[in-house]
Amino acid sequence: MTLPEWRVFESADVLVPRLADAVCVEAAGAIAARGVFHLVLAGGSTPLALYRALADRQAGDARWQVWYGDERCLPADHPERNSAMAEAAWLAASRIPPENRRPIPAERGVREAAARYAEWLKGIGDFDVVLLGMGEDGHTASLFPGQDWGVAPDSPDVLAVHDAPKPPPERVSLSAARLSRSRRVWFVVTGPGKRSAIARWKNGEALPASALHGGLETVAWLDAMAWPEGA
Repeated sequence: MTLPEWRVFESADVLVPRLADAVCVEAAGAIAARGVFHLVLAGGSTPLALYRALADRQAGDARWQVWYGDERCLPADHPERNSAMAEAAWLAASRIPPENRRPIPAERGVREAAARYAEWLKGIGDFDVVLLGMGEDGHTASLFPGQDWGVAPDSPDVLAVHDAPKPPPERVSLSAARLSRSRRVWFVVTGPGKRSAIARWKNGEALPASALHGGLETVAWLDAMAWPEGA
């Protein structure tokens, strides 16, 4: 198993602006090389701070394509939806056109949403940057321990999740194989509650997070509270 590059910052307040700058740098490089920047967003409190930092930078334009790694099957405007959070914090006021912002239509139910998102992803090549969080159990996106993460190369791009151990139980998630079809996979992990999972990951335990790898790099952006003592 190949471990990520560990980037440890003094605090989330230090990490977030550095990460926002890095996203903007990768966007500029992708647009210069290919004319488009494909970015996959995550949910969570630290990504929320990142989206606010991107809003402050007025990041994004018509050359950005925004996707989501997973979504809860809740009404489209529910505050616990990843897309609702990102829209409110950044996207709605950005220069990224609505048609370039691709929320998972999870309000339609898990099976239809997974099928529709898979259809939208047809013909889309590697993502440029995938942003992911990690739970205290090592889950990432809606890929949970003890379930099918879609690791095999022939796995579907999008998984219908019916029995997530965290509410709501029905979710839609990109598979590990599809998330790994990215030039860069960046995990954003903060807080002492994640320290045990990071230690297990460092020790080579098979966790959902450890199943994902970017084509060019895999990086775990951490604050000091998430870094295991003595590591």
